[in-house]
Amino acid sequence: MANNGYTTTDQMADSLPTVVAQARVVRKYDGVMQQLADRVNLGQGVGNNWREISLAQLTAVNITENTEEDSPQQLSDSVFTVTPSVISVHTVITDRTARNISKNVFAKTGQLGQQAIETQKDKDGLALLDGATTQLGSAGSSLTSGVIAAGAYRVRGNTTEPWSGKVAFVLHSFQMKDLYDELVAGVGTYASVEGLTAEVFKNAFNLPIANAQGFTDDNITIDSDDDAKGGVFASGANGAVVLVQARAPWVKIVRNEALGGGASEMFHRDEYAYGERSAGNWIFEVISDATAPTS
Repeated sequence: MANNGYTTTDQMADSLPTVVAQARVVRKYDGVMQQLADRVNLGQGVGNNWREISLAQLTAVNITENTEEDSPQQLSDSVFTVTPSVISVHTVITDRTARNISKNVFAKTGQLGQQAIETQKDKDGLALLDGATTQLGSAGSSLTSGVIAAGAYRVRGNTTEPWSGKVAFVLHSFQMKDLYDELVAGVGTYASVEGLTAEVFKNAFNLPIANAQGFTDDNITIDSDDDAKGGVFASGANGAVVLVQARAPWVKIVRNEALGGGASEMFHRDEYAYGERSAGNWIFEVISDATAPTS
């Protein structure tokens, strides 16, 4: 029997439809390693390996009119090889699920696979920094600009193969905060400061150190001791990090009628590999404390 009173949504709760007004994909960090690498392609029909030949340096000598040259220098080559491999993201959505879930949710499902591909691709690039021959900085210690400058000058000035192009450093946000603190320590956190410190206040830390440009990449892992490993390296064309792209990213959809009354299986794939050019000379790992900042 009906009761006396006003009819509100509380009384009609069972009749209210549940509508998903909007859907979003949980964010992942886009990453920067692809943009800083020397990107090359492995063409179709040329095998599994990308190969680059390096020719050893020759040395010029002084001669006089009486010099009879009879000691030719021998040409010497070495090969640098990168072998791309495939990564994949496999998802299965039954027809019943596709029909019944909110359309604005279903529209986001394709984006998830490509996002996973891009994240893994960035992490593979960061692995080169973690595996560099030489480590700068110290675990458990705050990062200072001197560590970055040391890496930049060692990239440019090493005697084995000096570098004259662009230099980049890639760090986690929490490592970048230490550089921010170092820069503003001398003046304090006042809104009226000018110059470089004011730029850092407005735009975060995006200033070069020793002419090395800084980039934040929060795909860098923070370990159980609250340390993180970034790096300083020769960037761009002909630089230290080579990204060999074989087949471009692709998506394959396969029908599976035997599953759950029908389903679609989606495969997101990519084929690539990173390699380190001039190993030991142009990449320097940077390790430091990466405790979450509190002030």
